[in-house]
Amino acid sequence: MLCESMCVSSNHSLYRVSCRSSELGHVLHVAADSIGSERVFACYLFELRITQIRVSSSAKKTLCAELGSMTMTSFILLAVLLTSVHVTTAGSAAHRCFCQVTGDLDDCACDVETIDSFNNKEIFPKLQKLLSSDYFRFYQSAPQVNLNNPCPFWTDHSQCGLKYCAVKPCTPSEVPEGLKSSSYKYSEAASQDIEKCEKAEKLGAVNSSLSDETLQALQEWKKHDDESDRFCMLDDEDSPESKYVDLLLNPERFTGYKGPEAWRIWNSIYEENCFKPYSVKRPLNPLVSYSGDDGQGFHRWLEGLCVEKRAFFRLISGLHCSINIHLSARYLLNENWFEMKWGHNVSEFQLRFDEELTEGEGPKRLRNLYFLYLIELRALAKILPYFERSTFHLYTGQPTQDNENKKLLLELLHVAKSFPLHFDETALFAGNKKEAMQLKEDFKRTFKNISRIMDCVECFKCRLWGKLQTQGLGTALKILFSERQIEAMPNTSNTNPSFQLSRQEIVSLFNAFGRISTSVRELKNFRSLLSKLKQ
Repeated sequence: MLCESMCVSSNHSLYRVSCRSSELGHVLHVAADSIGSERVFACYLFELRITQIRVSSSAKKTLCAELGSMTMTSFILLAVLLTSVHVTTAGSAAHRCFCQVTGDLDDCACDVETIDSFNNKEIFPKLQKLLSSDYFRFYQSAPQVNLNNPCPFWTDHSQCGLKYCAVKPCTPSEVPEGLKSSSYKYSEAASQDIEKCEKAEKLGAVNSSLSDETLQALQEWKKHDDESDRFCMLDDEDSPESKYVDLLLNPERFTGYKGPEAWRIWNSIYEENCFKPYSVKRPLNPLVSYSGDDGQGFHRWLEGLCVEKRAFFRLISGLHCSINIHLSARYLLNENWFEMKWGHNVSEFQLRFDEELTEGEGPKRLRNLYFLYLIELRALAKILPYFERSTFHLYTGQPTQDNENKKLLLELLHVAKSFPLHFDETALFAGNKKEAMQLKEDFKRTFKNISRIMDCVECFKCRLWGKLQTQGLGTALKILFSERQIEAMPNTSNTNPSFQLSRQEIVSLFNAFGRISTSVRELKNFRSLLSKLKQ
């Protein structure tokens, strides 16, 4: 009984090696040729080893029964063979996180390996270069206004007091002149006259020197209101209190914001905004009690959903997964008087994605990341005609740099379009027209609600990046379901535009995809780091 209780109690270990019971059983039978005693000592040594092996309780009981009658010589042979199993089987720390992150993705005609190769070689380098440019690095989110917006869903207005939660807005001198005016909304030719118009309006005069193109551009933007096409809430770019944030100087990383306050954000998203009935228990919900059967029931419910609602959940899960990867990859490892060392925290990554530590949920989350990647990549491919227009400019007031950045942007979008296994969005909302329209509206309303929940994030930096990434995903969805409007878009501004993007939408779209692309790239780093662990 001593051996049995010791073996059964070993399932508390956080670091175990996957090992097929058939292989382990074979090793035991080879080692158990000689029958003897030394039961207690043999079992004690076996307990030291069994804590590193992932086997069921019943299997451990069987193993203990066989161990009880071994001689010390046989047991030493067993220990050696168990060590060899540890080395030669696919039971590494990396395997536990990535064993299921391979092959074809659900609801897609694409596989993980194709995405990894395409992203890391083709997309990631070009995208990072583009995001470092002035047009994309300065995000207008009115941080001092919107980061203090009241939470619309609960009354707790406490703020994060951690120093790494702070967001440092730009001073006026740090922002390019072309961004500080509203000229980014217009063509380059029109933008030069708009400032004159604004000055004239202040003087109460009528400026008759404005070109027809400028007047048309002004009228288009005054009349145009695509709120009904949006999937997310946007900040007021014209607010006089609006501030710019340099995203490169305020990177997304682990700030120390965690615990019940952070859990409440994601709990509200998953429980109230993912079409899930309360009777279905979400696995590993830290705010409620959890039983082992909840996971199976949840995934049965998920698979029974229509493809649109299932896709919605996978997008949110993929976004959550991506954020967790960023926090694990840029973790404060050491802080002293001389420096702060940020880097990869492998243990943090394992806690979030290890198959065993997450009851099998971790690898599913990682697969959802790839689904999200395909959705946003498809949006970039479809928006190419919008940016190819001669009237569109990445206007910052620096002509040479602006022209180079547009060339880089178009090059990136052509690469995105060349991806061979794009997600087929026509499968969504393709049923009965009336039902499909209602479902699409539910989709929009729910996603807008999620973007409003970001105002409840108490960590300012987390809120900044949460709002940006939900806006980016919302913009991607807007693009995917505006195909006809994009196709009908004229190359000149002589007619009212059928489709428009604000600069905030453009910046959030590419930076959000930059976060997803970075997450896929970081998985390669974590695979390498985990493969070096001897556990």
